[in-house]
Amino acid sequence: MTKAIMIQGTGSNVGKSLIVAGLARAYLRRGLRVAPFKPQNMSNNAAVTPEGGEIGRAQALQARAAGRAPHTDMNPVLLKPESDTGAQVIVQGKRRGTQVAGSFMRDKSGLLEAALESFHRLSDTADLVLIEGAGSPAETNLRKNDIANMGFACAADVPVVLVGDIHRGGVIAQIVGTHAVLDQQDLDHVVGFAVNRFRGELSLFDAGRDDIARRTNWPSLGVIPWFFDAWKLPAEDMMDITSRKGGACKVVVPQLERMANFDDLDPLAAEPNVTVEIVPAGRPLPGDADLVLIPGSKSTIGDLAYLRAQGWDIDILAHYRRGGHVLGLCGGYQMLGQSIDDPDGVDGAPGKVPGLGLLDIDTVMAGDKQVALRHAHAIGGNEPVSGYEIHMGRSEGPDCTRAWLSVEGRPEGATSPDGRVRGSYLHGLFSSDLFRARFLAGLGHESSAGYDDGVEATLDALADHLERYMDLDQLLDLAKPVKA
Repeated sequence: MTKAIMIQGTGSNVGKSLIVAGLARAYLRRGLRVAPFKPQNMSNNAAVTPEGGEIGRAQALQARAAGRAPHTDMNPVLLKPESDTGAQVIVQGKRRGTQVAGSFMRDKSGLLEAALESFHRLSDTADLVLIEGAGSPAETNLRKNDIANMGFACAADVPVVLVGDIHRGGVIAQIVGTHAVLDQQDLDHVVGFAVNRFRGELSLFDAGRDDIARRTNWPSLGVIPWFFDAWKLPAEDMMDITSRKGGACKVVVPQLERMANFDDLDPLAAEPNVTVEIVPAGRPLPGDADLVLIPGSKSTIGDLAYLRAQGWDIDILAHYRRGGHVLGLCGGYQMLGQSIDDPDGVDGAPGKVPGLGLLDIDTVMAGDKQVALRHAHAIGGNEPVSGYEIHMGRSEGPDCTRAWLSVEGRPEGATSPDGRVRGSYLHGLFSSDLFRARFLAGLGHESSAGYDDGVEATLDALADHLERYMDLDQLLDLAKPVKA
């Protein structure tokens, strides 16, 4: 008999994704077959599944915590913002099209049905399904046609645990206020609450916890202290990525407006000898970088204009003239070339723009979108690399004759004649310890981290953390059998 329970939050970024990952690992260790599920997500940091689909990066991490391969059913609706008002809509792993926010809110035809179909199919493979909400159920203006929070909970008839974030302040108002604005049908599905990200002596919040319980009549499932090793796990959202001070090797990353698939930064940030500095808008790129890394983008031409508006193009060229190294991944790779041509507007507004000119390649945004897991190796050192491609367009030119990767037998990437500028469409390069070690050696620094082992150890530590501070027995008792 499969059971399910949903973790919703009083707002975005309250720690829902991390809690679901920790619960998945904890219940896996108790011998249960666990599956993570998020009916609707919004993120440009997508993961590629073995069947060639896209899901949110958080669900891929949760799948790993649950000891299973990621699947498109774990996140059947994924929104990938392309502008302030529009997003690409991915349904069960495949691109449906692009919609502006207003039309998406008015027309979600078939999306709840797709979410329920994926949920029930996933339930057939698990003993426990851990469902994650999105944003907050207290956004009453979004309740009609909702499929992310209470709309899904009611449709699937699953119980809900509400999580508040004490770190941002006002956690009593967060939880009690949510109780105050929910309709009775939604309230009937809430079975408890938890308070996340507490700092200090836990007993100091006993009265606050009890006051929430008294005002809502919901039981407390725990007050969870801050989990300080959370940074060691892949970040889901651009809000979650931060600079990480380490050693002498300095990797500088311009924070693009539509930055996508920035999980490439996580293995570098985990290196004790590496400092990763994320540079926000309005600040110049520091002049003491060993490497400037231009990350992927959901809107390459738009982000190239954004990069130029910050003056970062001048900083990158100055860095290169000083003898520095530059690496572009996916959209960042396209930006390094001579030109980007998007005749049909597949990546934004149609048009052709000049690139940064550091690689002798030209990119045309045409053809089918590439979404696939890849096995590769580095040309020269033959270090194995497992990664993924997720991009539109193709890049060709003289510098492609100096490919630095071999992806399933074909050359991939481009290198400048002096070897200091490189680009590739392959994400996930730095997860390979051997490859990362040789890459850092080329910058004059040593690698001393085992990335995958570190992620596994952190997931175990997170599970231990939740076992200690949440009532996982009660949570499991509150989970409800899935209705066919």
